[in-house]
Amino acid sequence: MSTRRIGLIANTTKAGAQRLLAGLCEEFRRFDCALLIDERTAKFVGATSTFSVSDLGRECDLVIVLGGDGTLLQAVRELGSRLPPLFGINLGSLGFLTSVSSEAGSKAVEKLVAGNYTLSERTMLSVEVLRHGEPLFMETALNDAVVSRGELSRLIKIDVLIDGESLSEYNADGLIVATPTGSTAYSLSAGGPVLTPDSGVFVITPICPHVLTMRPMIVSDESFIEIVQSRDQSDIFLTLDGQNAIRVESGDQIRVSKAAHRLSLAMLPGLTFFEVMRHKLKWSGTAI
Repeated sequence: MSTRRIGLIANTTKAGAQRLLAGLCEEFRRFDCALLIDERTAKFVGATSTFSVSDLGRECDLVIVLGGDGTLLQAVRELGSRLPPLFGINLGSLGFLTSVSSEAGSKAVEKLVAGNYTLSERTMLSVEVLRHGEPLFMETALNDAVVSRGELSRLIKIDVLIDGESLSEYNADGLIVATPTGSTAYSLSAGGPVLTPDSGVFVITPICPHVLTMRPMIVSDESFIEIVQSRDQSDIFLTLDGQNAIRVESGDQIRVSKAAHRLSLAMLPGLTFFEVMRHKLKWSGTAI
């Protein structure tokens, strides 16, 4: 089935973005489909548009994101709960979420218009902060929720409960709760495992724990995770997808669970998760 309305979002600070964006717009003119560009991106190529990013979420069957993983994560945040399938074209350095390189971007247009792509369903996190039992903050995240130390460079103590049962008190630089998608991001750098998108789990990864036997913990994505900072400590920070951070006071409760909606990540046929891992992480099976 063909894709009738396609949105286009670009990170205009990336090298090569203007050239690629102009090339994609030219390529789309060859096909019978509507191309909608958000206002910020349109200005970058001297065009006009009245669409916001959130408008594209409501109007489009598919949205193309030009940039790196950070650009795609920002697009997810701006789109909110109205998430059409997203297709990423990489202008960054690594790009686990982006499907093709900038060189292959124009060649992908015909397949996208024809609807010749697959969808990888990605679980998201719902994150809520309560203060004195009252909701203070609630948002979703695709990659991870990170609790980290504040302005002082010292360990923090946080209690973690899974479905109401105590898991442990972590004495560490921080803690990461990651989805399978986020398992290749900060959690991987902190020693966490790589999870397949359909694994149905979250991983809880401590950051530089004081007790070395504290290892990453895999739990069902149906679990209800609660994080509480120990009393009488300085404030800590909660960061979602590396995009936005809020200060969390001593005694606040952080609740993490599976979000009600998911992201459909569009991929070209034949591109598998394991192929992406082999390519991005340079898994060759040899020492060189």
